Amino acid sequence: MVQIATSTTERLTVASGRIAESLGGADVATVDEEVLLRAMRDIAEVRNAADLVLAALAAEAARRSERDRGYDGLAQRKGHRTVGSLVQTITGQSKAEVTRVMKTGEELAAVTDSPPAAGLDDAVPAVPTSERMLSDALESGSIASPQYRAIRTGLGAPPVERYPEFDPQFLPRAWAQAVEILLEEAHTVPVEQLRADARTARDRLDPVGVTLRFEERFAARSLRTWIDEAGQHHARISFDDEAAAWVHAIMNAALRPRRGPRFVGEGAKQKTADAAADERTNEQLQYDTLIAVLRAGAAADPQQAFGDRQPGVRIVVEASAIAEAGERGEMRVTGVGHLQDGGQALPGGVIEKHLCDAGSLAVSLDQHGRPLDLGRERRLFSAKQRTAIAIREGGCIGPSCTAPPSWCEYHHIDHWWEHHGKTDADDGVPLCRNCHLRCHNLGWQITRERDVETGVDSYWLHKPPDPATGKTAPPERLRSSSPRRFAAQWTRE
Repeated sequence: MVQIATSTTERLTVASGRIAESLGGADVATVDEEVLLRAMRDIAEVRNAADLVLAALAAEAARRSERDRGYDGLAQRKGHRTVGSLVQTITGQSKAEVTRVMKTGEELAAVTDSPPAAGLDDAVPAVPTSERMLSDALESGSIASPQYRAIRTGLGAPPVERYPEFDPQFLPRAWAQAVEILLEEAHTVPVEQLRADARTARDRLDPVGVTLRFEERFAARSLRTWIDEAGQHHARISFDDEAAAWVHAIMNAALRPRRGPRFVGEGAKQKTADAAADERTNEQLQYDTLIAVLRAGAAADPQQAFGDRQPGVRIVVEASAIAEAGERGEMRVTGVGHLQDGGQALPGGVIEKHLCDAGSLAVSLDQHGRPLDLGRERRLFSAKQRTAIAIREGGCIGPSCTAPPSWCEYHHIDHWWEHHGKTDADDGVPLCRNCHLRCHNLGWQITRERDVETGVDSYWLHKPPDPATGKTAPPERLRSSSPRRFAAQWTRE
């Protein structure tokens, strides 16, 4: 049974009052900028609190409509076959929305009805600490219901039963650490990216499950085509993980010229001008690329479809996940790897196939993940440095940006010309073209701080004063999206 906290109803009441006070009878087109943003935050607060109350009420309605109550159940007495139909009729929400609300209510009820966790160093609690952390964050208003669902569904529950040989407290503890990271990042990324990050954390902490989930999605691969009544041909594809990575690489290569290279020769400039004159939408360009690949097949000239950079799938595998096996000392992947673009996990068998077919590139990092430096001997970062920086950060480091490494340019946080910056990987960060241009055009500065005790670097964004108010915002810590941030030490009993 879910209890509606007094703090939740108070948040609902207070935020509603602020909205009525600031926007009552106002013309939205004339309201002050700060009032507009404050009102949007208040409305989000109202929605979050209302969603939590609705989840609690829906869970209680479900309890009162349980099958063993028969026709005396609440839903049946109100003329509905299911409680979902009842809630949908009352709220006007879609079936999918009501299902999510009821699922949230059920999960919160399960946590509330379970005994409290005694602590990570005691016996395994009936409810994993990670689930309590999520429910507490939702009830306190620090995350919204969609963010709760993104983390909850992406991360799932710790599969302790898969690893009987390890300390039974390890996975609950690792899951709690992952939830802590995800809750901290929840307000810096879209919900879709938060869900993907939760899946990445799950895959880092559950390597056996990576293979199981890969095989499930591989078995579910399919292609369906049909023609609608207007004669338009349609297709629906369910990709397996490996094929999806290859298709994404092809599409990213097709779209990449539109970004426009910054340091290019005359030939590349002409290609950029031709791309700028292309009036096709991105969706049309991706469609034309796919059809070109299908038509050309194995005999296609890579430059004909992709310009001066052929697409490829890059998988990041840590050395600790590779070991020698067999009489001939074959290299076997005992762990999992991650796609450089996106961070999705791939099982060892798939990685071994790519190692056999395409080979590998060794990138040496120190114990803190820092690659070699080049000082001022070179103006641009080397290929290995760019790869190492991409592995370190996982994609664009710009605020709330989710661009993958293949879309990124590499920025000297101490400008090469203005500040006599060095081409050292520590002082290089990946930025997509949009974030890179904003950094230079809006006067943003990025600084690096190194923790003396751990040796780990953090990067901070400093924005100039707001021209409208003259106020300077506090520095914003820039997040890494690398899967390597979800790490844990496996310990046997």
